[in-house]
Amino acid sequence: MRDDRASRIIMHVDMDAFYASVELRRRPELRGRPVIVGGYPRGVVLSATYEARAFGIRSGMASGQAVRLAPNAVFLDPDFDSYTAVSAGIAAVFRSVTSVVESASIDEAYLDITGALRMFGSRMGMGMGMGMGVGRSGGEGWGQTPAGIGEYVRAVVADEQQIACSVGIGPTKFVAKVASKQAKPDGLVDVPPDRVEAFLHPLPVEAMWGVGAKTAERLHNLGINTIGELAHTPRGGLRRTFGPHAGGMLRELAWGRDGRQVVASEPERSIGSQETFGADSDSDAVIRRELLRMADKTAGRMRKASLVGRTVTISVRFADFADLTRSITLPSATDVTEEIYAAALGLYERLRLDRPRIRRVGVRVEGLVPIEKACLQPTLLEPELGWRDADHAVDAAIGRFGSGAVRRAVLTQRISRPPAPDWQPRSSRSEGG
Repeated sequence: MRDDRASRIIMHVDMDAFYASVELRRRPELRGRPVIVGGYPRGVVLSATYEARAFGIRSGMASGQAVRLAPNAVFLDPDFDSYTAVSAGIAAVFRSVTSVVESASIDEAYLDITGALRMFGSRMGMGMGMGMGVGRSGGEGWGQTPAGIGEYVRAVVADEQQIACSVGIGPTKFVAKVASKQAKPDGLVDVPPDRVEAFLHPLPVEAMWGVGAKTAERLHNLGINTIGELAHTPRGGLRRTFGPHAGGMLRELAWGRDGRQVVASEPERSIGSQETFGADSDSDAVIRRELLRMADKTAGRMRKASLVGRTVTISVRFADFADLTRSITLPSATDVTEEIYAAALGLYERLRLDRPRIRRVGVRVEGLVPIEKACLQPTLLEPELGWRDADHAVDAAIGRFGSGAVRRAVLTQRISRPPAPDWQPRSSRSEGG
């Protein structure tokens, strides 16, 4: 076991083209083709396969621009419930290695494996590594080195979720983050403390976490092109250009110094769904129907997670991109679609909007607690079998026969969307957009 690393051992795990990778699991015939997950014809790119990225397509790009760059790309609607479920499975893999897991987003996390290396190295190496082969850990068996643990995580994620991830390991969060970026796609880079400068300094400044296009341009104007040149730039000059805080931080990071600790993430405290319309709508019927659809999806996800909550929030985005949110706290916690929808509809009606053009609506329930710890207060007039029982019966049918098995009649009517091009296969639309 490597014991020459006196500092913390931080691992950054980043899924490769996460949304697109999840979609390819159920559409293997699309492997090798440029695939884009995002709204079409209006919206933005949420994820793109590496085949699509070869055309210059990036996350956050407008879908129209992506079509012009790759006219033969396949557009798929996002399915956020699937992505959340896969993310939860991946998080469980992380927690099997260490309890110190900090979720940075749905598709990346930091792990402090300092203690895991000491406590589980030999057990993981002998019990798991030998049966699965040896990765880039120098032939010592998975788990006996930082790289061994990283390869173990990558192997289990690939085996259980059928998607690839890239891993960076270093003495700080910054170094681990830069390392995982250099490891993409589907690789691992381990940077011991005595190799930090050799690893960082040849890289361009654009490789640094937090350095965007504008900051990189300003650094280039100062004659600074590599991280090594940044590290050797006088602190005073950087502070004059970027300010005392940012200038000092840039120089510290260039030496790999980062005092941030991995902080174990709190469990999710809210669940919600939102829908961006294919065209702005001023139809009251459409808005009400989509609020019901979002309440239905949100409540279903809560029941699946065995969570209930009291605070219902709606979000409305108008055609001019102005956002508005309103919340109400219910007398008791619930996971019932009708109760969540009634609260959401009441919030919407109290806005007293005069046929505004709306781009997106969402429903979220906050302050979640496990159902076994909640007090669900029945009313005196509540029937023996009520909406909660109906919801659970619907959930059981969907679980057995699929998402289209049972559906509210009003929700069989979808909002109108411009037709997709003939060459574009349509996926089943997720309401959690």
